[in-house]
Amino acid sequence: MDFLGWILIGAIAGGVASMIVPGRTPGGMIGAIIVGLIGGWLGGFLFGMLGLGMGGSFLGALIVGIIGAIIILYAMRAMAGRSARI
Repeated sequence: MDFLGWILIGAIAGGVASMIVPGRTPGGMIGAIIVGLIGGWLGGFLFGMLGLGMGGSFLGALIVGIIGAIIILYAMRAMAGRSARI
């Protein structure tokens, strides 16, 4: 159930982040899930470095995942825009 829980959190986090960050998410729904999963890892790492634990709750993991996914989407957009100009 843990694996399915992470997929669910990743899907929700990636979907919400895709709605917040303007532009298209590459890969559609699968891309959003992957961005959400990686965003959850990135957000967890950053929040851990700052000493801001979210208590391990579903809502905490979701918030951290959304923040991480937003960071990843903005980075992806910045890299895609930069390579298109070259």
